[in-house]
Amino acid sequence: MKKRILIFVIALSYCFVSLLTLVSCKSTYLNSKKSPILFDITKEADSNAFVNLRNYSDDFVFDMKYATADNFLKEKVYPCDECFLRVKTVKALLEANKSFLEKGYQIKLFDCYRPKAIQKKMFQLVPDPNFVANPKKGSIHNRGGAVDISLVDSSGVEVNMGTKFDFFGNEASHNYQNLSDEILANRKFLKEIMLSHNFKSFDSEWWHYNLNGSNNDEISNKKWRCEN
Repeated sequence: MKKRILIFVIALSYCFVSLLTLVSCKSTYLNSKKSPILFDITKEADSNAFVNLRNYSDDFVFDMKYATADNFLKEKVYPCDECFLRVKTVKALLEANKSFLEKGYQIKLFDCYRPKAIQKKMFQLVPDPNFVANPKKGSIHNRGGAVDISLVDSSGVEVNMGTKFDFFGNEASHNYQNLSDEILANRKFLKEIMLSHNFKSFDSEWWHYNLNGSNNDEISNKKWRCEN
């Protein structure tokens, strides 16, 4: 009994010292383990906790660009193609995707939570806050409240949005109108449903959506390990 008490006291002391030195007792890595069964997001009590979207739905298409070299950095900067978001973001995104599914479409994801270290690297390459947030201020991606998305139809074909993801030019803006009626209608369709589910758009990027109020969340630099 005395031995157990001693171990408990030592553990508490370690955490106390860690707090004094600003080192968290919590892991700096997110849990990338995938569950054999889907979880119910409504059962998650902590709305600010980071979770893996793959554990809550099979109805998304994942094309996580930064887990490949197919991006403007021209290199793989994520260890694997996981999509981490805060619980409250996942709740809203699941409802938005449900609306798309009812109309014969589903969300395709390009990026979700992004560690601050990766944000710094991006800003060094594209130091334009119209397209890449200054890491000093932080991106909503760094807060777990942003998603970069498109849509695919029932055949799995990506909907034409006029530009590729991460196209740094005026043509990617919601305000750019020199596009075909089809493309304008596709962007409007995406935007209207996302806005109706507590997201807001980002003017210069048709693919980028932020959960309302997520700018108040803390910036994170947590990374994740991949499980085979």
